Amino acid sequence: MMASVPLPPWTPDLFSLDLLLSVAELGSVGKAAAEHGISQPSASARLQQLERRSGLALFVRSASGTALTPAGAALVAWATDVVHAAQTLTANLSALRETRSARLRVAASLTVAEYLVPTWLLLLQQQEPELGVAVLVANSHDVCERVRAGDADVGFVESPSVPVDLTAQQVGVDRLALVTAPHHPAARSPTGLAPADLADQPLLLREHGSGTRETFLHALSVALGTERPVPLQHATELGSTTTILATARAGGGIGVVSARAARADLSTGALVEVTVPGLDTRRPLTAVWTGRTPVPAAAGLIALAQRAGRRPS
Repeated sequence: MMASVPLPPWTPDLFSLDLLLSVAELGSVGKAAAEHGISQPSASARLQQLERRSGLALFVRSASGTALTPAGAALVAWATDVVHAAQTLTANLSALRETRSARLRVAASLTVAEYLVPTWLLLLQQQEPELGVAVLVANSHDVCERVRAGDADVGFVESPSVPVDLTAQQVGVDRLALVTAPHHPAARSPTGLAPADLADQPLLLREHGSGTRETFLHALSVALGTERPVPLQHATELGSTTTILATARAGGGIGVVSARAARADLSTGALVEVTVPGLDTRRPLTAVWTGRTPVPAAAGLIALAQRAGRRPS
């Protein structure tokens, strides 16, 4: 047996090679992106990175589509067997994972885990009563890390974007609410607050890595027309939605939480929602996994989550 030679650091990654084959077959970056379930900008970025790492011009782009240069055509020929071998490898690994145990490993962000996953798992249990399920709860950043590391078969996140190396499928929509105690000055404003006013408010935010925090900061930047991070002079970072709600009820500031989490307090009047015209706090709820298709049990859960997401909340 020949001694193995370490691959150089500029070796193309398998996903980019697979994407390259799709461009060669379909003649379009947009069609290839759709085939792989990613956006066209993400696909273009991947292909540009492939050109940089290889040091070769691989494509000729025009209004009619994307064609391969001679170097690109050569790389396609060399990459075909590599990608097919990788597909065989992943298919065999998936078969091993399925036969190892009838167990589905789910990672979910806090909002999804607390307010949506219980219903999804009940529906899944009715369909597959023999399936065991383990649920890990973390913030959206850590959910993606667990999926990437192979510690979860599928993850559910609430961030406005997901890493490009994970496959993603939207399963629903959520909205953030800014809530505070009825006696707080922001609650008594008849016209609400302007987005620019929020930077000086005592905001109660989740920790870094939280999809809720990321969504709010993104929405605030968009409302203010800036790509730079908005400095929040009086924000307090809290590690759970429960703590944010309790602090807001006590008059400690304006909590930024999922509207689902605040529903009970809003219905009793313990909290009121602060209106901020021009601030769009809607966000997607997204399933993420590695590879082109999720394992069958995860695919079943994703389908249930999508059907549940279409029902009135």
